[in-house]
Amino acid sequence: MTDLDPRLAADSVLVADGPLSQFRLVDDARFPWLVLVPRVPGATEWIDLDGAAQRLLLAEVNLAGRLLRGLGPVHKLNIGALGNVVRQLHVHVVARQEGDAAWPGPVWGAGTRQPYVASEREALLSSLRSALAAAAQSPESP
Repeated sequence: MTDLDPRLAADSVLVADGPLSQFRLVDDARFPWLVLVPRVPGATEWIDLDGAAQRLLLAEVNLAGRLLRGLGPVHKLNIGALGNVVRQLHVHVVARQEGDAAWPGPVWGAGTRQPYVASEREALLSSLRSALAAAAQSPESP
C-alpha cells in the first residue's frame, strides 16, 4: 500500500483491503461512514487513475454503499472525494438519516467527532467484514 496519510489513519480504522482500495471506517459514531483509499502511489484525483482503476473504484464505492445500507435505515448516501485537506485520493461514502447530527447539511465540519465506544466499533467492524466476505462471493463483487 502506498503510505496512508496520517490524518486518514488517525480518524479511521481498517475494515479490509478491497481489490483496489482500503475500506476504512471513519471513527465517528454519529454517522455510518466508510472511506475508500485506493492503493495507487501519488494519486490525488480521480483522473490520476487509469480507466480500469476508475471502474474498479466505482465498483468499490457501490459496494460500500450497499454495505452501509445493510446496516439499517439509510435515507441518503453521500459520496464525495474532496481532498482539500488530505490530498491523498480517498472517497467518502456516508450513510445519512433525516435528523442526524448534520442533517440536511454536509457531515464535514459539523460538530465534534464522537469516536465509537470500543465494543460498538468492534461489533460494527465485524459486521462490515462479514458483509464484505459475503459480497466477495457474489457475482456483483468488484
